[in-house]
Amino acid sequence: MSSTPEVYLDSASSTRLHPAARDTLLAALDRGYADPRRLHGAGRDARLLLDNARAVVAECLGVRPDEVGFTASGTDAVHRGLLGLTAATGRDGIVHSAVEHSAVLHAAQWRDSPVHASVPVDAYGVVDLAALAAAAGAHGVGAVALQAANQEVGTLQPVDEVDLPGVVPLLVDAAAALGHVDLPTRWDALTASAHKWGGPAGVGVLAVRRGTRWTNPFPGDDGLDDMGGFPDVPAALAAAAALQAVLAERAEVAARQFAQVERIRSAAAALPDVEVVGHPTARLPHLVTFSVLYAGGDEIVGELARRGYGVASGSACTASTLEPSHVLAAMGALTHGNVRVSLARDTTDEQVDGFCSALADAVATIRERAGL
Repeated sequence: MSSTPEVYLDSASSTRLHPAARDTLLAALDRGYADPRRLHGAGRDARLLLDNARAVVAECLGVRPDEVGFTASGTDAVHRGLLGLTAATGRDGIVHSAVEHSAVLHAAQWRDSPVHASVPVDAYGVVDLAALAAAAGAHGVGAVALQAANQEVGTLQPVDEVDLPGVVPLLVDAAAALGHVDLPTRWDALTASAHKWGGPAGVGVLAVRRGTRWTNPFPGDDGLDDMGGFPDVPAALAAAAALQAVLAERAEVAARQFAQVERIRSAAAALPDVEVVGHPTARLPHLVTFSVLYAGGDEIVGELARRGYGVASGSACTASTLEPSHVLAAMGALTHGNVRVSLARDTTDEQVDGFCSALADAVATIRERAGL
């Protein structure tokens, strides 16, 4: 194992705390410990911090504070958002693209409905809009889910071009996209996860536009203000501070990352029998996935780790099992030997060059070991 510090290239799974989040979290721990539902001084302090966090996130999303709620995670936000839409409409059917995050797939499977539909995508991972609209028009469909960008290959979805029946609401999973690209404007409910943009883990966001029919699908009170029990006020405030800071620096960071990923895409494509997947331009700036023939994903991850680079393999939702990716399968891409590289906000050009060299060496080593 390399004795040099690891270069972390798995920020799409989770990223380090943004400095703004760290500073805010430490300051808020002394003031945000109390129950914000209580009327004593400490409770009012906590309520003030929580309301401030909601207001900041709402401003970042371009919505009203009363349209935003905090959940226990991004997955929790998806489950509450999607199942809450179907519970409010009384129609259990859920339509989604074939490349959605497992949180969406699990929510759809949780409700036994004969009208669930998984809509196909093209070789880049872009959903078939006509098929999506047709599936949404089926009797009994209560909601449609479409991600803003794919968490495994980075492809952006044409969300603003979606044409749905007026009675069918659209949930947009923005977990992979928020903080990296402009979000679509066409949505009724939107979800995100703070640890993806540099906030603390354990903070999800669910936004529901006014006028959208939504109800809490789980035991508890209705409304976005009190979801999932006692709120982690300091974490919510830190998440809001991180999002504000990330959006302020996004243009500069995204431009640099887009160029760096372009170099990785070119280096990977130059290797024999390596397929770079996802859309080449309509993509997240910081993420690239490629599949290597004649090599296992776990082998590549291990060889790169020995060279000091931390990357991901397997399905982005269930990587610990190294199960074949349902996203790559839906795209018709090679599911064996896949690697996902996602840059941090401070990844340097020198680290990218080092990774490209290490990748070529790692693939050659694995294939030589196999006698190829």
